[in-house]
Amino acid sequence: MLMDDMGWGDLGLNGDPSRETVRLDQMAREGMLLTDFYAASPLCSPSRASLLTGRLPIRNGFYTTNVKARNSYVPQEMLGGIATSEILISELLAWAGYRNKIIGKWHLGHSRPEYHPVARGFHEYFGTPNVHFGPYDDVKTPNVPVFRDQRMVGRLFESKEFAIDRRRQLSNLTQLYTEEAIDFIRRQSASRSCQPFFLYWTPDSLHAPTFRSAAFAGSSSKASSYGDALVEVDHSVGRIMDVIRGDPRLAQNTLVFFTSDNGAALVSKTDAGSNGPLLCGKQTTFEGGFREPAIAWWPSRIAPDTRTAQVASQMDLFRTIVNLAGLEMPLNRTYDSNDLGPVLFANRSESGEGAQLNSSMFFYRGDTLMAVRNGPYKAHYWTFTNPIEEFRRGIDYCPGSAVANVTTHRLTPHQKAPVLFHLVRDPGERYPIPRWTAEYKWAKRQLDAIAEQHQAEMQPGVPVLNICDRAAMNWAPEGCEQLKMCLPKPISAPYHCDWPH
Repeated sequence: MLMDDMGWGDLGLNGDPSRETVRLDQMAREGMLLTDFYAASPLCSPSRASLLTGRLPIRNGFYTTNVKARNSYVPQEMLGGIATSEILISELLAWAGYRNKIIGKWHLGHSRPEYHPVARGFHEYFGTPNVHFGPYDDVKTPNVPVFRDQRMVGRLFESKEFAIDRRRQLSNLTQLYTEEAIDFIRRQSASRSCQPFFLYWTPDSLHAPTFRSAAFAGSSSKASSYGDALVEVDHSVGRIMDVIRGDPRLAQNTLVFFTSDNGAALVSKTDAGSNGPLLCGKQTTFEGGFREPAIAWWPSRIAPDTRTAQVASQMDLFRTIVNLAGLEMPLNRTYDSNDLGPVLFANRSESGEGAQLNSSMFFYRGDTLMAVRNGPYKAHYWTFTNPIEEFRRGIDYCPGSAVANVTTHRLTPHQKAPVLFHLVRDPGERYPIPRWTAEYKWAKRQLDAIAEQHQAEMQPGVPVLNICDRAAMNWAPEGCEQLKMCLPKPISAPYHCDWPH
């Protein structure tokens, strides 16, 4: 279960004062809460590419070299997508006999058939290739299509069943995605073949402009569309979990993992979630951009009411799932994925030393290694939020939480003297460790060595997020003829994408 822009601080057990994630908190109490769990990127597309490949964006190609240290993703105009040379976890599981379905947002490419999820190990697909935000006008920028497997069955905003009321921020999409999930799980459970399955559930209602169904409007004490959408997502998770709990065979044999693709998009102000005490939000390499809510549930294997401070990431799910399925990791590429089995199932590391695997976290922004975490220490080798010109126009990734000489509005190097934080004492990255202290000198040596080795061994993949073309938009996807929703495709005119952030 991968949310879109949900913040670490939105989870009741992570400290949200409203405690409105009732079903998610229940899920965590029945399983494990991971407090130091990270995305692979502070932006949606690269994060999702890394989750499904087990590899950093710099390796799998989901980055840009158009501008140094700039975030990039897959807008409608993007020509690129997840490379066919990359192996997705869905493909490995399909080869092993799993039945796989994606419900919700894909965001890994859309303009060529090889980028379609049904071509990448998913047998069923109900959702959209892109996020729902716009504005779209169905003429200059076609509304995002909704797919049922390989065929378009409507467009967001245009089709009645997929309508989004932008003014009132209402839509029934989350309910549709929930019913799809329940139907798929029940079908698989009822199958006499007992075929194993992989469900990738990715609603995007928490991405601004957020939406909720009419039944949940006004349901949150936050008095915001985001708050209502979060309550609805929580309710939907509860409904899906009830189906799994209610079937002994499913409850005994199903691992459920809940997280988000990146931190809360604080730039959206009241239409965004909370990152709790963490610094800044989406788009940044500070904790608020990368650290995610995370829950693992499997009552037959994960002890109830456990938590871990193990440093882990979405990429670790790749190797964990491979091992659980009894498969072998591909040998012809480098992975950034650890097996979380020892942590999830025994709350210990491979070395038997509590919950501290020998793992590091690397914080990239585009093509640039910005920071490294190992154990409780994090070193920033570059700092950057967004250009000062954008900030002066009201685009603020760190509202109310700027830190002098840390949340910089220009790309600022710190290679010789990185900005160091102790994240256990200071999870909000407010108080840099003084450079003259013995602690700073010791931690710097450790982190410098890790960063140098990582960069020396790094072989970047070919960047796929450099070239845009309006002709790549969703003008006439397969199935549009029957719906009378085809639009004339403009002449192809590729150009280098502009990444202002």
